[in-house]
Amino acid sequence: MKYFVTAIGTDSGKTLVSAIICKALHADYWKPVQAGYPTDSEMVRSLLPITDSKIHRETYIFKTPASPHAAAALENVKISLNDFVIPSDTRDLIIEGAGGCLVPLNDRDFVIDLANKFNAEIILVSNLYLGSINHTLLSWEAIKQRGLPVKGIVFNGNHNAASERIILHHTGLRCLLHIEQETFFDATIVEKYAKQLKANWNG
Repeated sequence: MKYFVTAIGTDSGKTLVSAIICKALHADYWKPVQAGYPTDSEMVRSLLPITDSKIHRETYIFKTPASPHAAAALENVKISLNDFVIPSDTRDLIIEGAGGCLVPLNDRDFVIDLANKFNAEIILVSNLYLGSINHTLLSWEAIKQRGLPVKGIVFNGNHNAASERIILHHTGLRCLLHIEQETFFDATIVEKYAKQLKANWNG
């Protein structure tokens, strides 16, 4: 299976969630387009120090931490969907998007279009803050409009029962995991949440 981890915005926790899923499913990891250093692949590697998960090389990697289309333009590169070739492997693959669903890759394509290209099931990460309901429901509308399959949602941050309830009510999605506001993240924390996720995965 292929799973595409996207989010309601930048710094929502996609990389952490990707590492947790890799740990839970013994899956491989791939970040198709990276803008800025250190890379998310490096972070996943640091969170999975003892693992058989393979971390695949990015198709595009840019120096500037910006929207992919803008980072690419600074290096006189134009991103093309045709350049993305999914790694050939029989294992489950976790694919991490860049920024939120509607972050542009170029003048026509968005990050969420990669999920469609790869026939991947989406996992939506929603970090809880003032305004996250609107951002989550808008992201859901973009996904639904494209008819893309969704495995479920992961909430990230301090519990907000009212926000979580209304998001689940309007989207009909299943909550796969809730990541608390931890003081730090390391391999031990990843393993803790991987066990929780595995227990909820087919629930």
